[in-house]
Amino acid sequence: QYRVVESGGGLVQPGGSLRLSCAAFGFTLGHAPIGWFRQAPGKEREGVSCISMNGGGTNYTNSVKGRFTISRDNAKNTVYLQMNSLKPEDTAVYYCATPGPLYSGSYYSCPPAKYDYEYWGRGTQVTVSS
Repeated sequence: QYRVVESGGGLVQPGGSLRLSCAAFGFTLGHAPIGWFRQAPGKEREGVSCISMNGGGTNYTNSVKGRFTISRDNAKNTVYLQMNSLKPEDTAVYYCATPGPLYSGSYYSCPPAKYDYEYWGRGTQVTVSS
């Protein structure tokens, strides 16, 4: 069974940093892209960032470019989202997801749309507030 599990959320002041983790189970990162999404109260779930199967292709939504960095540790089968210069508008539940190892898309890029992802974690709350 394919699973992803998020961790690392919390309460941080504006301007602060957090690092989220997404651990993959049942498959290896080289066989499926991983995406980070977030959903604020009353809003639709939106894509934040993703990383390709080969680890070299990444994508960021415009609002986080230059502040967030996605990376992965193959030995730990874990993807990270380093979030710096956090703003109150970054407050949301953050989810990681994967299309799974049967994904037939590009090895070098990652799909940005939530509809391409089948396996989702339960989410981790990030609150940016003073």
